Amino acid sequence: MAFDRVLNVARKEFSDHITSRRFIIVLALFLVISAVSIHEGIEVYNAQLDTYNEQLQQMTTEIEGPYPGWMPEKPSIMLVFLFMMSYMSALGSILALAIGFDLVSKEKESRSLKSLLSHPVYRDEIINGKVLGGVGALGFAMALALAVSLAMLLVFSVVPTLDEFAAILIFGAASLGFLLAYFAVAITMSTVAKESGSALIYTLVIFAVVSTLLPILGTMAADVFSGDPPEPPEMVAPMPTPAQSSGGGYITASDDPRETDPAWRDYEEARKAYTEKRRFISDVSSILSPQMNYMVVSMAVTNPGSSTMYTAYGALQVEPGGGLADALGQVWMNIAALIVFPAVFFGATYVKFMRMDIR
Repeated sequence: MAFDRVLNVARKEFSDHITSRRFIIVLALFLVISAVSIHEGIEVYNAQLDTYNEQLQQMTTEIEGPYPGWMPEKPSIMLVFLFMMSYMSALGSILALAIGFDLVSKEKESRSLKSLLSHPVYRDEIINGKVLGGVGALGFAMALALAVSLAMLLVFSVVPTLDEFAAILIFGAASLGFLLAYFAVAITMSTVAKESGSALIYTLVIFAVVSTLLPILGTMAADVFSGDPPEPPEMVAPMPTPAQSSGGGYITASDDPRETDPAWRDYEEARKAYTEKRRFISDVSSILSPQMNYMVVSMAVTNPGSSTMYTAYGALQVEPGGGLADALGQVWMNIAALIVFPAVFFGATYVKFMRMDIR
């Protein structure tokens, strides 16, 4: 395989993509909706920023907050990209499917693939060039969407910090990985199917299964195989008031029957085991869904300081303010899934194309 010939094929495919009417129409809708989502996010961010400033002013005048040690949390501009995530997962997948579903099948239908192979170019160079060209087109679309987003932030006088800019780039990389997942599915089906119409149907079926059906089936399987949740034991004594015990003092751990009653300790252990089992069953299927993985990674990037982090194994309580690196460490399974999913389909495409009978 000669890399220069691969680049020649990739340049041709990239040029065909960005000049095609279908790509331009979907890209235009993609950018418009991205701009709308950014505008909505900026409005919410400004509203939260006003609330934050009011709370700071109240602390300055009143000194005390709702409880000792309380400090208002300044909103992050990454909230804007949380709005963009929902639109990206819907329209971005359509853009990826539109690029790849007839990438090989249209060559077989027009019989141009046979004439292409008559030139001094090998099969692996053709398929690798087609994949690189499609990846380049999706990267171009993602770069434009991020450029539009940053431009709108500057128009509204919002300047990201260095940490926020790094988070924006990571969000863009996660979004590109999400787009590549469905592009890989589309090009695989385009290689398997004999006609573009069949390739489109196969692609849409897989899209529906992995994006919607798998998470639903995972939840249903968790309900079936986990059984009924454990029942809490009866309280051995009435609970004291929320603020004070019956003797007038503040509640201590020993005042709570749930801390000393063996039945309550057994119940807590059983409830924890039930929750873990249910979470594992549902997440085994959810981690196969690019939508679910993209949502989890995006939430980690856009809100890294949250005390609750949603991972492939459900909600985890983490230390607030851990930073972006800690947040990404909590969702490493989802990041790995976004890499492995397209890699498997690209590998299947390569093997099928190399063994395909072209007559």
